[in-house]
Amino acid sequence: MPHTTRLLFVAGATRAASLNKRLARLGAEIANANGIHSAFADLGDYPMPLYDGDLEAAEGPPENARKLKALFEVHHGIFIVSPEYNASIPPLLKNAIDWVSRVRVDGERPLAVFKTRVFALGSVSPGAFGGIRGLTVLRQTLEIGTGALVLPDQFSVPRANTAFADNGHLADKAAMELFKGTIEKLARASLIMRQEVSNT
Repeated sequence: MPHTTRLLFVAGATRAASLNKRLARLGAEIANANGIHSAFADLGDYPMPLYDGDLEAAEGPPENARKLKALFEVHHGIFIVSPEYNASIPPLLKNAIDWVSRVRVDGERPLAVFKTRVFALGSVSPGAFGGIRGLTVLRQTLEIGTGALVLPDQFSVPRANTAFADNGHLADKAAMELFKGTIEKLARASLIMRQEVSNT
């Protein structure tokens, strides 16, 4: 499916051995192998202080928030793969979303970087639910909090300890095909969104 749509795969965890990071990297590899230019982003490369309104008023958003927003801007679809922390999302991911939402240039509509892209969600969890409760919170944060368009399809992988094969792919072939299908849907929806934004 060769086209000019660009996808970004973001891991909501920074641990070197994180299986959510592993899935995000796999997603970028799958997309690139299918002619969709994609990249992987590690939030550990964008450290930021906890969001603080007084800090923002005094210094503005941190430089890494500006860099992460700029990375979002050069991609048309964003696939976030996040672990579940106590039935919610990691503070790291929530903090990154909060700071990026505050970066704005003169004349830019509020939350424009979220409202002009399509998002997809995924998770890997050792439990039987595959992190689905955390994705519910992430969906609410993006849809209600930032006005983002989030695909109804979301991809969750339960029993993470046995989820990956030795070659790095998902051990379950049906899950692997479902993951590929979700990526393709994100690419198609992102292309449509890109065309609509360019026509406004």
